[in-house]
Amino acid sequence: MTRKIRLLVVALSLLALILPAGGALAAQPIILGCPLATAFLYGWDAERGIKLAVEEINAAGGVKVGGVKRPFQVEVIDTRDLEAGVPVSEALLAVEKLILQKKANFIVGGPVRSEAGLAAMALLSKHKTISILSTGVLTPKYHALVAKNYDKFKYLFRISGEVVWMVKGEMIPALVGLGKKYNLNRMYIMVQDVAWARALGKVIGGAMGKMGWKVVGETVYPTGTNDFSMGLIKAKKENAQVLLLAMDMPESAVLLKQWYDMKLPALPFGTILAAAEQPGFWKATEGKGQYTLASVVNAGNTPSNATPWTMKFAKAYEKKYGLEPEGYGTSSSYMAVYVLKDAIERAGSLDPDKVVAALEKTDMMGVYGRIRFDPKSHQIIPAIDPKQGAVGTIFQWQQGKRVVVFPPSIATGQIMLPPWMKK
Repeated sequence: MTRKIRLLVVALSLLALILPAGGALAAQPIILGCPLATAFLYGWDAERGIKLAVEEINAAGGVKVGGVKRPFQVEVIDTRDLEAGVPVSEALLAVEKLILQKKANFIVGGPVRSEAGLAAMALLSKHKTISILSTGVLTPKYHALVAKNYDKFKYLFRISGEVVWMVKGEMIPALVGLGKKYNLNRMYIMVQDVAWARALGKVIGGAMGKMGWKVVGETVYPTGTNDFSMGLIKAKKENAQVLLLAMDMPESAVLLKQWYDMKLPALPFGTILAAAEQPGFWKATEGKGQYTLASVVNAGNTPSNATPWTMKFAKAYEKKYGLEPEGYGTSSSYMAVYVLKDAIERAGSLDPDKVVAALEKTDMMGVYGRIRFDPKSHQIIPAIDPKQGAVGTIFQWQQGKRVVVFPPSIATGQIMLPPWMKK
């Protein structure tokens, strides 16, 4: 074999390595940077939702950009922003590393903690990097800042729910309906000693007070508490009928076990109650989580028939990960990838301004209803009916299953009282 022929063979061999089966040059991937608190539910379930969507989209050929199909590529960095004592600056470093070192075209997922999400807004705007927030950061301040300073923050979107709608549109109506059905009107508030939980307890307690309910007491627990008995004893002494719970710490599972063992005649109503959201909660509490209510913010985070896509997503998630969707952040993170794909293809470009314009015109049915963004605040538009907007979910643990009880448009069952309350 002559030297020229040997060189030609080597060149052809190298070319084969970078050619897919179809013979075209391998397309450059679109990089999704995902800053997530991966050691916590609202981080790892978001990562799983994102990777499931990417796997499905890539298997179907990828994203069409200017006539070329390009795959998504996921880059995850742990922000640690839900860990006690970790400064916000660590989450900002993660975001900046994704943009500058990992060359992320888009940011999807977090940061997860509200303070970190708010702090990252200026950084994302500086780099003109589109971000679709899909987990954590429930504060209304996020989309209010986008609306107030649109030109600066126009690259920022939130595809998950936020606390004002959750309280006014879901939790209060659910509590009012519960009170009317079972003649309940005495509430004891038990919250974690973090800003969002204290504020949530105060807002809901005040609103229910105006509707004839009485807040009979409140206990605030430091993060990491593993004994809730004193608060439960106080609630029993004050004849509480509903325990309003707001906690994202896993130790809240202990609270429910103690509540069950005491046979406290007050129904546990979780706003954000991370431990109760997960499919493994039933086993972790040895079935003592029975009757616990919790919100998972967006439909699809627990199985329901909100839209034709909801159960399709739930089954695909279970097939890939071996369990049902796990809680807040799962379905919204999955949908963020599909919404981004749709916007890129309509824009025909990865140019941030063109993709922003396309995202503002988004109107598609998804896992948790009709997906549209407010064009000024870039907050997903919520609704009680999935045909009109993004719906939430409040479920109750019943016989080892998470049964959706609110909103009525997607409910698969009714709220039940424990037998010791019926007496």
